[in-house]
Amino acid sequence: MENVYKNCPVYENEDYILRMVSQRDKLDLLKVYSDEKAVPFFNSDNCGGDDFYYTTESRMEQAIDYWLFEYNRQGFVRWSIVSKETNETIGTIELFHRDANDYFTNCGLLRLDIRSDYERSNEIIKILGLLIEPAYMLFHCDKIATKAITAATERIIALNSLGFELSNEKLIGHDGTKYDSYFVLKKNS
Repeated sequence: MENVYKNCPVYENEDYILRMVSQRDKLDLLKVYSDEKAVPFFNSDNCGGDDFYYTTESRMEQAIDYWLFEYNRQGFVRWSIVSKETNETIGTIELFHRDANDYFTNCGLLRLDIRSDYERSNEIIKILGLLIEPAYMLFHCDKIATKAITAATERIIALNSLGFELSNEKLIGHDGTKYDSYFVLKKNS
């Protein structure tokens, strides 16, 4: 299997393309990260206080630069989600391998940030369906975890239909903060 940090794969189905984020996504992503209805569903756990609410091109550009920096240092991969229908970037998916002293070790931690008009279970299923199977091999993990707060009803419906289950376990942050609302999909479950 290729190293995801040497060659970032592209995935696509009839509706979406997942490809490495780039600065050409800046204006489309600004619509995502300035979407006040979408931001509460983004997972900012363990992100040093960043709430992912960006309202200027400059701030969006800085975020993309940081994501590319993290990719180059093998911290995480951030894919842009491109709608084939509109040819717009409608969100991002971040994935990385997590080793920790808690339940969420040997885990592919997934963050899904999408515009609020795409926060529908059928669309989320189509998007996540592209990445779930390859994620285990790409990130050398035996489970995938993603956060969905109680208010993210459409996201929870999608996760449940994909086989994710709400975990009672807490994810322990760098500073000892305990985070909840994580849904987990174990390999071959």
